Amino acid sequence: MARSGSLVLSLLAFAALLVVPFNCFVGAPRAPMEIDARAAAAVAMGLAPLALEQPASAYDSVVAMLQSWLVGGTVLTVIFAAAIIAAAANPLTKRRAEAQNMMNNKK
Repeated sequence: MARSGSLVLSLLAFAALLVVPFNCFVGAPRAPMEIDARAAAAVAMGLAPLALEQPASAYDSVVAMLQSWLVGGTVLTVIFAAAIIAAAANPLTKRRAEAQNMMNNKK
Protein backbone atom coordinates (compact mmCIF):
# COMPACT_ATOMS: atom_id res chain seq x y z
CA MET A 1 0.00 0.00 0.00
CA ALA A 2 1.50 3.30 -1.08
CA ARG A 3 1.81 6.10 1.40
CA SER A 4 0.27 9.40 0.44
CA GLY A 5 3.24 11.57 1.42
CA SER A 6 5.92 9.44 -0.23
CA LEU A 7 5.79 11.28 -3.56
CA VAL A 8 6.00 14.67 -1.90
CA LEU A 9 8.85 13.49 0.30
CA SER A 10 10.71 12.09 -2.70
CA LEU A 11 10.33 15.34 -4.60
CA LEU A 12 11.59 17.33 -1.61
CA ALA A 13 14.60 15.02 -1.31
CA PHE A 14 15.36 15.45 -5.02
CA ALA A 15 15.08 19.23 -4.68
CA ALA A 16 17.45 19.14 -1.71
CA LEU A 17 19.96 17.22 -3.82
CA LEU A 18 19.88 19.96 -6.41
CA VAL A 19 20.51 22.64 -3.77
CA VAL A 20 23.43 20.89 -2.03
CA PRO A 21 26.79 21.67 -3.62
CA PHE A 22 28.34 18.69 -5.40
CA ASN A 23 31.94 19.18 -4.29
CA CYS A 24 32.83 18.55 -0.66
CA PHE A 25 36.37 19.92 -0.75
CA VAL A 26 37.46 23.49 -1.29
CA GLY A 27 39.37 23.63 -4.53
CA ALA A 28 40.72 26.21 -6.89
CA PRO A 29 38.13 28.58 -8.32
CA ARG A 30 36.72 27.51 -11.65
CA ALA A 31 34.06 28.58 -14.07
CA PRO A 32 30.49 28.28 -12.77
CA MET A 33 28.86 24.97 -13.55
CA GLU A 34 25.90 25.17 -15.87
CA ILE A 35 23.09 22.72 -15.23
CA ASP A 36 21.42 21.45 -18.35
CA ALA A 37 17.66 21.57 -17.81
CA ARG A 38 17.09 18.75 -20.27
CA ALA A 39 19.48 16.45 -18.41
CA ALA A 40 17.86 17.30 -15.07
CA ALA A 41 14.42 16.60 -16.54
CA ALA A 42 15.63 13.27 -17.98
CA VAL A 43 17.06 12.23 -14.61
CA ALA A 44 13.86 13.23 -12.83
CA MET A 45 11.75 11.27 -15.32
CA GLY A 46 14.03 8.26 -14.97
CA LEU A 47 13.81 8.30 -11.17
CA ALA A 48 10.06 8.94 -11.05
CA PRO A 49 9.07 5.23 -10.96
CA LEU A 50 11.29 4.73 -7.93
CA ALA A 51 9.33 7.38 -6.04
CA LEU A 52 6.05 5.62 -6.79
CA GLU A 53 7.18 2.08 -5.98
CA GLN A 54 7.34 1.21 -2.30
CA PRO A 55 9.91 -1.35 -1.16
CA ALA A 56 8.77 -4.60 0.39
CA SER A 57 9.74 -4.07 4.01
CA ALA A 58 7.58 -6.71 5.65
CA TYR A 59 7.58 -10.50 5.62
CA ASP A 60 4.59 -12.31 4.15
CA SER A 61 4.17 -14.39 7.28
CA VAL A 62 5.71 -15.25 10.60
CA VAL A 63 6.85 -18.56 9.12
CA ALA A 64 8.86 -16.73 6.43
CA MET A 65 10.48 -14.56 9.08
CA LEU A 66 11.40 -17.57 11.21
CA GLN A 67 12.80 -19.39 8.19
CA SER A 68 14.99 -16.43 7.32
CA TRP A 69 16.29 -16.29 10.89
CA LEU A 70 17.02 -20.02 10.83
CA VAL A 71 18.89 -19.77 7.53
CA GLY A 72 20.85 -16.75 8.74
CA GLY A 73 21.70 -18.43 12.02
CA THR A 74 22.80 -21.59 10.22
CA VAL A 75 25.05 -19.64 7.88
CA LEU A 76 26.62 -17.73 10.77
CA THR A 77 27.15 -20.98 12.68
CA VAL A 78 28.92 -22.54 9.70
CA ILE A 79 31.13 -19.47 9.28
CA PHE A 80 32.09 -19.42 12.97
CA ALA A 81 32.73 -23.18 12.96
CA ALA A 82 35.02 -22.81 9.93
CA ALA A 83 36.92 -19.98 11.65
CA ILE A 84 37.35 -22.04 14.84
CA ILE A 85 38.56 -25.07 12.89
CA ALA A 86 40.98 -22.89 10.92
CA ALA A 87 42.32 -21.36 14.11
CA ALA A 88 42.73 -24.74 15.81
CA ALA A 89 44.33 -26.38 12.79
CA ASN A 90 46.79 -23.58 12.12
CA PRO A 91 50.00 -25.34 10.99
CA LEU A 92 52.15 -22.32 11.75
CA THR A 93 51.11 -22.32 15.39
CA LYS A 94 51.77 -26.06 15.61
CA ARG A 95 55.20 -25.61 14.03
CA ARG A 96 56.07 -22.82 16.47
CA ALA A 97 55.14 -25.03 19.43
CA GLU A 98 57.21 -27.87 17.96
CA ALA A 99 60.21 -25.57 17.45
CA GLN A 100 59.84 -24.27 21.01
CA ASN A 101 59.89 -27.83 22.33
CA MET A 102 62.99 -28.61 20.25
CA MET A 103 64.78 -25.53 21.63
CA ASN A 104 63.83 -26.46 25.21
CA ASN A 105 65.14 -30.02 24.71
CA LYS A 106 68.53 -28.73 23.44
CA LYS A 107 69.13 -26.77 26.65
